[in-house]
Amino acid sequence: MQMAQVPSQSNVGNACQASRDLRKKRRNYLKAKIEELQNNNKIKIVWDLYRENNDFRKGYQPRTNIVMDKRG
Repeated sequence: MQMAQVPSQSNVGNACQASRDLRKKRRNYLKAKIEELQNNNKIKIVWDLYRENNDFRKGYQPRTNIVMDKRG
């Protein structure tokens, strides 16, 4: 916790490296997802194409599952 509060050169360098790594992982994920969508489009799996497109547009939206007991 104390390391995060003190902005030393090594902490800043580690944060920058972590940020670069995360951007790279996201870029690779998006490239793979785009290739998958292109393949689905080529083999006419349209439903997956629309579903993934909506997921990209809307972003993450948590779903809630309501469970009722015996009394409702």
